[in-house]
Amino acid sequence: MKFHSTLLDNFSKVSMKTDVIFDGIATDTRKDCTNQLFVPIVGEVYDGHRFIDKAIESGATGTLWDESKPFPKDLDGRIAVYYVKDTTEGLQNLAKAVLDKHKPYVVGVTGSNGKTTVKDMLEAVLSTKYKTYKTQGNLNNHWGLPMTILGMPEDTDLLILEMGMSSQGEISLLSSIAKPDVAVITNIGESHLLQLGSKENIAKAKMEIVDGLKKSGSLIIDGDEPLLSPVKSRAISCGYQGENDIQISEVSQLEKGFTFTLANEEKPFEIHLLGKHNVKNALFSIAAGRKLGIEEGAIRASLSSLKLTGMRLEQFKSNNGALIINDAYNASPTSMKAAIDTLSELEGYKKKIAVLGDMYELGDKEEQLHREIAESIRNPITEVVTVGEKSKWIYDEMKKNEAVGVPAVSFATKEEASSYLKDRLDKETAVLLKASRGLGLETIIKAIGN
Repeated sequence: MKFHSTLLDNFSKVSMKTDVIFDGIATDTRKDCTNQLFVPIVGEVYDGHRFIDKAIESGATGTLWDESKPFPKDLDGRIAVYYVKDTTEGLQNLAKAVLDKHKPYVVGVTGSNGKTTVKDMLEAVLSTKYKTYKTQGNLNNHWGLPMTILGMPEDTDLLILEMGMSSQGEISLLSSIAKPDVAVITNIGESHLLQLGSKENIAKAKMEIVDGLKKSGSLIIDGDEPLLSPVKSRAISCGYQGENDIQISEVSQLEKGFTFTLANEEKPFEIHLLGKHNVKNALFSIAAGRKLGIEEGAIRASLSSLKLTGMRLEQFKSNNGALIINDAYNASPTSMKAAIDTLSELEGYKKKIAVLGDMYELGDKEEQLHREIAESIRNPITEVVTVGEKSKWIYDEMKKNEAVGVPAVSFATKEEASSYLKDRLDKETAVLLKASRGLGLETIIKAIGN
């Protein structure tokens, strides 16, 4: 995104008069910074101000600068310096200025699970009418969201912003920066229990997305979630329950997906995605599409041809013909149970092996929440393989209740699990990989012969 230096005038003090158009922002001096504004990010152990000389060498023509830090005298005059009280706030203020100038429609997405899937669905539906740009990767925090805004192409009509959080107040900040026209809350799960202590507090944090919602804006929520009841009266509610504004009335399974019909509507929708939970995820994009004027035929066509970001129920075939389902991008108890249900729903496989790894950030309830996963494991799952220290609680709970008839084994490392799995796979086998991102469980795919 190109922007004029005058956008910095309202929140910074400049060291020398400039009248330039920056080609974008830079935070990494190891990359080409030609004609960009360098933003030195300050973290707990990292201070980007130390790399100003490298930013200049890489071509940066301007920099935000913490006014409490002396600017190096030997570099004075070589780059325009915009002094601010805090460089992160400066980055956020610049993002606000760019949004005010270009005025794209903004769709904000938050929730404990499914944010990226819903983001992909929204892009598929809304791009049929608008030039869209969405959050790349996991750039969804107080640094990533403004960087996403400043990275959008100049001809963007509609911006889809994923909003993540780990504590109270963070979604409120992101919403105040983005000022969404449409805000989506996908669900309330157990992610970030470590930081927030309870699902009720998680719900309060997610509902902060309304703080920056435009007065004319629309809120879309999971209407089946009781913890979202404080905002339900002002929202478009989606789900299975009868009082929802958009209600699922019938679902039928396909070989690799589902068809579903909405209450008081005849023509079905179709998604070619594993996981029944994705039927509800599709409702959020239907609601947003209708609100933003997308034709019904375009909504249906885009959902039926949708492809998701990597490691969300990705399907691979191993060399020996087994189906590998890679859902190892992240995990919470809610999403792990949904993934197990997805494996159970598969047809045409005699062996269904769930490879389950550690879930992180669950706080003092982490043992209980891991053990509760065992309650979701029944036939037609034929075997469970746990990987890691925390997931051993799943194994322990299964061994306590062997009457369910699903055998389980536990390994401390991915290497041990890979060695065990390698000779157990054939074309009649489906394998699910599910764990928190930090475990890197997807590396098993290569080890078992894909």
